[in-house]
Amino acid sequence: MTTLLSFPAQPAAPVSEPAPVLRVQGLRKAFEGRQVLCGVDWTVPAGRVIGLLGRNGAGKTTLLRCLLGLAPVDAGSIELFGAPMTEPGGERLHRVGFVPQGFDLFPWMKVRAYLDFTAAFYAHWNHALAARLLDEWQLDSKQKIGRLSQGQRQKLAIVRAIAPEPDLLVLDEPVASLDPQARRAFMGELLALMGAPGKTVIFSTHITADLERADADIALLRDGRIQFVRPLAELKSRLCHAVLSRPAGWTTPPAMPGVLKARVAGASLHLLVEDVPTERLHQLAKDEEASLRIEMPTLEDLFVELA
Repeated sequence: MTTLLSFPAQPAAPVSEPAPVLRVQGLRKAFEGRQVLCGVDWTVPAGRVIGLLGRNGAGKTTLLRCLLGLAPVDAGSIELFGAPMTEPGGERLHRVGFVPQGFDLFPWMKVRAYLDFTAAFYAHWNHALAARLLDEWQLDSKQKIGRLSQGQRQKLAIVRAIAPEPDLLVLDEPVASLDPQARRAFMGELLALMGAPGKTVIFSTHITADLERADADIALLRDGRIQFVRPLAELKSRLCHAVLSRPAGWTTPPAMPGVLKARVAGASLHLLVEDVPTERLHQLAKDEEASLRIEMPTLEDLFVELA
């Protein structure tokens, strides 16, 4: 008789999550006694587009510069690709592309010479990609940078940031000077870059339509902290805008769990609510003897309400 030996099944090895691209803990930064960043905690995973939203003056540019070691921090820690960001130099920055809000290119250099000069600082540079973008974006490689328009200089800064095919691309209002056609072309290149595995983009912009096109995760910077980070689809599915109206108007909003923001406008009460069933909203309208209108907010609506 043949005896079949059986062995206990080995437990499956746990699937480890990829290390985050950035990990920020307790980040603080002040200017002239004014606290801009008040203990920022933020973990940025690999392989996503992160839309950084916040009002003007919220500290978005300061935060991005601190993350890349371009501005000193007062307190807290930053890890880039798993290693402490104690100095701005090192091989890790070969994997980073950055388009600042205000960029200072060399006005006396010609476009091609500037890109060749910049390429020398990177371990990897896609010359074919840079050449294609110059052609498609109608940038004359023989033109001096000082003679380019503001929009053309911004295009050149984007080419400079994308050509190394970075693992982390940080963009601070990169399309502010671009016309709609150029902005659409840029978003196409951005989405193409994100097609490669493990690529991460942090994208600060007020043009919410671009973030919707990229299906970005939304990070809200308010009061010196990251208030939340959520996928756009989840944000839209969990939040809604309820408008209750009645002739008597409203003095104070009724108390109800799930209300993120309440605003009285004439005879109408506007509520931004999270995870509140429509049945509960209809019951509230009935109890308050008010009509009810439920709207699905756009990202721009949410930005206005939450920022």
